Amino acid sequence: MDDSKVIGGKVKKPGKRGRKPAKIDLKAKLERSRQSARECRARKKLRYQYLEELVSSRERAICALREELEMYKQWCMAMDQGKIPSEIKALLTGEEQSKSQQNSTRHMKAGKTDANSNSW
Repeated sequence: MDDSKVIGGKVKKPGKRGRKPAKIDLKAKLERSRQSARECRARKKLRYQYLEELVSSRERAICALREELEMYKQWCMAMDQGKIPSEIKALLTGEEQSKSQQNSTRHMKAGKTDANSNSW
């Protein structure tokens, strides 16, 4: 007896549906799959390189901040002992000098404007 079934007036045969792919299509599909895998591995490699560079830059920043924190701790300990670190003195004298320079330039500008107003 025939294994065919009649459904809705159409004869259906058991087995795979659709057309069978040719061997060329299988080879092309396999090559596309290999190419896609190569591209995926390349993207993954680039992503990991980027992340490793990001981690190393962050680690360097952390080390620099730790050194800065240690320096501030030493300054605080010195100030607790009544000593003023030379770095802080340099900062303070640098600020005082810049303030005195600003004041002197202001006085000079004020003197010039007074001289200009008197000459008229």
